[in-house]
Amino acid sequence: MIPLSNAKVCSVCVMSDDAEGVVIGSDGQCNCCKEAFARMPSEWWPNAEGEGRMAALVEQLKEEGRGKPYDALVGLSGGIDSAYLAHVMATRYGLRLLAVHVDAGWNSEPAVHNIEKLVRALDLDLITCVVEWQEVRDVQRAFLRASVLNQDFPQDHAFFATLLRVAREHDVRSFLSGVNFSSENLHVPQDSPSSTDGKHVREVHRKFGERPLASYPIMTMLEYLWTTRVRGMPKRYRPLDFLNYDKEAARRELERSYGWRDYGPKHSESRFTKFYQEVYLPRKLRFDKRRLHLSSLIVSGQLTREAALAELAQPATTERQAERDTRFVAKKLEMTIDELKTLIDAPLVPHATYGSDKALTDRLLGARATLRKLVRR
Repeated sequence: MIPLSNAKVCSVCVMSDDAEGVVIGSDGQCNCCKEAFARMPSEWWPNAEGEGRMAALVEQLKEEGRGKPYDALVGLSGGIDSAYLAHVMATRYGLRLLAVHVDAGWNSEPAVHNIEKLVRALDLDLITCVVEWQEVRDVQRAFLRASVLNQDFPQDHAFFATLLRVAREHDVRSFLSGVNFSSENLHVPQDSPSSTDGKHVREVHRKFGERPLASYPIMTMLEYLWTTRVRGMPKRYRPLDFLNYDKEAARRELERSYGWRDYGPKHSESRFTKFYQEVYLPRKLRFDKRRLHLSSLIVSGQLTREAALAELAQPATTERQAERDTRFVAKKLEMTIDELKTLIDAPLVPHATYGSDKALTDRLLGARATLRKLVRR
């Protein structure tokens, strides 16, 4: 989407200041890519240092897995990042991975195909956790009625809660995440709770839900802290940050090795996320999320600003496809088209309007940061 006529566009990346939280300074650069460039040396090592970090991680994981069936967990969504991660860690480094997939009812057909091809070729054990659809639907309807920004919250929370439980059940101490600096380094400053915040899910659902939640995996803050901080599992690692990770090259390698099938733009392996990025955000906020994705590639040197601007000059989707996606989501959520469109067009409501454990989380993170500073002294 082309920004509003009076919006400024960053002179380094393609973020525009019509998005709340984006500030473009007098030098023409936005706060988002400036912060990403500052973080780069401490978050991405596409060099000899990264090779050393990777070797140390692999050694650690193999030691953790000694005498056990698995060295680490890896989540598979059917997307490129997680699939390439599993491919590299299994074929190049010989790790024994337990793959986890959370099915919240929105998998695209190519995503399902990609997961099946990958786990068969790599001979991975796969746990697919299917979240009861009636409950997923009720939580997602509640979030739409809450009119908050992050409509992927219900899917993301179900994934994190399931991951913790699988780690405990199978006694796997480490989780390898496909999240990486190279292709997703930009963040817009927002004061909203983490997707691990089960209290936020409960509060939104309590206000707008219509049925009790018996099996939807809600993770309490106590459960999260006990599992991750006291038991220390699973510790999360981002191995793609130790590689010169190029998303386009990764896609080509997956196509050659596994017959990988394209599912469209970033995160479109979920049909709901595709709708959220291409319909919900542009219509509700006039924000094109491609700006975040393309700007991340500019920061990591995988794309020129000119190429990003050329891509943004083309619509993210067509009117016909947007209407088709809206009808699909409305039907699956058992809403009328008009009801869903009315919810999209309703004014944005801050996440802080609904209860969460964010204040507690912020205090704990602040205390941890202070303790680290004292230890360094």
